[in-house]
Amino acid sequence: MIKHLSGDYETVEYEEKRCIMLYHNTQYEEYPVHWHQEIEIIMPLRKCYRLEIGDREYVIRENEVFLIPPGELHHLLACEGERLILQCDNSLLGAQPMFDSIMRGLKTPVLIDESYGSELQAVAKKTMLEIFSLYFSGSELAEVRIYSLLVRLLIALRTRQLTEKTAQLDCGSDKVEEYNEKFSLVLKYIDSNYMNNISLDTLARIAGYSKYHFSRIFKQYNTISYLQYINERRIRAAELMLQDPALPVTEVAMQVGFKSLTTFNRCFKEIKHCTPTDFKKLCQKR
Repeated sequence: MIKHLSGDYETVEYEEKRCIMLYHNTQYEEYPVHWHQEIEIIMPLRKCYRLEIGDREYVIRENEVFLIPPGELHHLLACEGERLILQCDNSLLGAQPMFDSIMRGLKTPVLIDESYGSELQAVAKKTMLEIFSLYFSGSELAEVRIYSLLVRLLIALRTRQLTEKTAQLDCGSDKVEEYNEKFSLVLKYIDSNYMNNISLDTLARIAGYSKYHFSRIFKQYNTISYLQYINERRIRAAELMLQDPALPVTEVAMQVGFKSLTTFNRCFKEIKHCTPTDFKKLCQKR
């Protein structure tokens, strides 16, 4: 398991006029701890594939699909076999507010296996094979079609996650629609104001609930507390700012909304599995 940070920032070298890279990988080769701003999707075609993220090891079996969020430190282990590895520029999906809802489904690594249901697993497998075919087709529309397939997969994943969320909430469809509408407003508020002090009173008022009811339902709906969500949003912003060599870590902490460097360091390490200083060093190796 990964105990200490020892990796590099990876710059994905795209072919001319492309923002997607696809590798038909058969190499028995280890890729030490690294990260990049691309979404990475892996599907083994023959034999399983193994990787480590934080202190957890994942085993991806044939025709299962694994999605790695942008900025996630990961370690690909040397494995025999054959697999597809897709890396997609996240600047389009990450910069457009209309994609926020589907990108919430990719806050953490996702293994699409039989536990997600045969239908979603079949969609994921079909999507990767279609992307494989399109990538080498030479069609001038290939890139656009690949992006549309990727968005379709992310929509299917998020739809499945929301369906599971409905079951966990154990309430009628009308109530779920109410939560969808109100928490959409809350999350948009957090995304626009994470750098400021955000109080429970303010968020509860936006949702139209009491503080107690808001806290309880927010955690059920989002699987994390409202404070955890705010901190995760701040850390995502910090990742981008830490890439600027002129910005000290302390200034980054203050600009994204943390009141103390100690809290920033603790939250960053919990989420990214390394300190902000180590992360900044990796960025400077680019």
